[in-house]
Amino acid sequence: MFNKTADPTSAPSPAMPASNTKSVFSSDLRISGEISSTGDIEMAGEIDGNINARQVTIGVEGRVNGALKADAVDVKGQLDGTVDAGSFTLRSTAHVSADVSYATLVIESGAQIDGRFARHK
Repeated sequence: MFNKTADPTSAPSPAMPASNTKSVFSSDLRISGEISSTGDIEMAGEIDGNINARQVTIGVEGRVNGALKADAVDVKGQLDGTVDAGSFTLRSTAHVSADVSYATLVIESGAQIDGRFARHK
């Protein structure tokens, strides 16, 4: 339906490797839906939905209500839902109500937790 002809003078830009990409969602951002990335996500805003990424960091002001799936999850803010992570880290400022499946777990003193934890087999 829509076609775009290639400009012969422009060279294609190389794609960034997945391990070097990072998406930052600022504190004034509110999302309802799904987020998927092959890179890292830093959430300072709010999401009501699911996140699938290589690494997810929920900042102190960040709030996530949904399912998280990532190689690494680092929580400093609020999380309600489910988590499937390789490594799961709860910082002292974290408020978590979730069912968590993990390979490695770190919980700092002061983190508030309500939920079930199960280690990957």
